[in-house]
Amino acid sequence: MRMDTREAIANRIRGLCQERGITVNKLCSISAVPQATVKSILNGESQNPGTVTIKKLCDGLEITLGEFFSTSEFDALEQEIK
Repeated sequence: MRMDTREAIANRIRGLCQERGITVNKLCSISAVPQATVKSILNGESQNPGTVTIKKLCDGLEITLGEFFSTSEFDALEQEIK
């Protein structure tokens, strides 16, 4: 089964937290993104995680949006328009 964009974003956030040895709660506090927002992204409840939200998370992680999306997981995503 192929991954969709929402899953790829959630996996990337989890992976970045793990790499840095921080919890999701810590990520929320350093990026000023509400815990409920991040939880809904991680649980697949957020249908369309906003770019501004992802940018804030990147700022908290001290990476660029380009670095966030520059992974083989995102490169392998199928086109959303069918």
